[in-house]
Amino acid sequence: MVGRKVGRKEKVLNSLKVKSINTIGKYADGRGLYLQVSKWKTKSWIFRYQINGRRREMGLGSIKDLSLSDARKQTKLNRQLLLQGIDPKIKRDADKHELHKRQIWTFSKCANAYIESHKHSWTNAKHENQWRNTLKSYAYPVLGDLPVEEINTSIVMRAIEPIWFSKTETASRVRSRIEKILSWAIARDYRDQPNPAIWRGNIKELLPSRSSIAKEKHHPALPYSEISQFISDLKTKTSISALALQFTILTATRTSEVLLANWDEIDLEQAVWTIPETRMKSNRLHRIPLSFQAINVLKKLPKLNEWLFPSPQLGKHLSNVAMLKVLKIQMQRPDLTVHGFRSTFRDWCAEVSNFPRELAESALAHVLSDKTEAAYQRGDLLEKRRVLMQEWANYVHQVHKLFDKNNNIDQLVS
Repeated sequence: MVGRKVGRKEKVLNSLKVKSINTIGKYADGRGLYLQVSKWKTKSWIFRYQINGRRREMGLGSIKDLSLSDARKQTKLNRQLLLQGIDPKIKRDADKHELHKRQIWTFSKCANAYIESHKHSWTNAKHENQWRNTLKSYAYPVLGDLPVEEINTSIVMRAIEPIWFSKTETASRVRSRIEKILSWAIARDYRDQPNPAIWRGNIKELLPSRSSIAKEKHHPALPYSEISQFISDLKTKTSISALALQFTILTATRTSEVLLANWDEIDLEQAVWTIPETRMKSNRLHRIPLSFQAINVLKKLPKLNEWLFPSPQLGKHLSNVAMLKVLKIQMQRPDLTVHGFRSTFRDWCAEVSNFPRELAESALAHVLSDKTEAAYQRGDLLEKRRVLMQEWANYVHQVHKLFDKNNNIDQLVS
């Protein structure tokens, strides 16, 4: 339904008419100003005009915020802009943008906005805390209250230089995070280029490289020649945490991937564990062929809830330190880490097995750095990896015969 067409003498509105009109439609006041009544009975002002041969319409605001007199004044100002060839709507939007830019966007405010907009894409929930904690400790004391448009390389250096030699890895991460936050601010038009925290051609010229002052630290790994004895000792431990560690070693997966695994991801008939992309570091779905030994571990697990490795606390999975405690306390190996067993597997692949490198990298869910090689490798090599993972499990358990899928598991695993 629309408002009725009004005659010339009725065209001009007055305060009483503005209050009394309730029929859906647009009611002319003259000179392009209209009262609009929506289907929800709300009332607002509309300015209709023509510029460069185009008909345009812009909202002026609600009658609650703008009286008839104020709406007429705004219409007069808009018509004056039209006489100068200026589109009033474009000018208003540009003025709003400039006002928004002039608002004080401090580094800490931008950092919070950046984290909020990116945290849903981070595969590990700990990333958010790591970001917030490192920024709070090292960036905010120097940058936190400063408007991002005032931050320069000298100020960034004041945040990272004091810890560059003593905490090189942390300092490098802080610099990278500052760079990303300032890039976000530039993209939002809260500051101009260049980014004062970029490394190449900037901070690189002021600080020695990370590799020249800090040796890269790898996760302590068990030599593959000792893995069979280790597994033999581990199998004497009957806790769920010990079973989780067995499963982690047999599948060469990360701690978080195992702890967050649930039964819906397991297909025992096809002997495949499918980890969705939301839980993978690479953000790509990863299918893991399960060896007979890995399936045997699964058959020993109690189904207390949806998690493969449930915690004694109702409805939860094992904690992040559960498998590490097995290593340090039950196995008396404080020198090892859970993640290090991926290196054990990788070393075995390279030095003992005859499997190609790309197969081992695929088993570890690594993204190939060679873009050409990655472009040609579109599949996930599942069946080839099935042979690889079974041979790895056989090596771990000192089984010297390659069994096919139809063999009885009980014959394979003691």
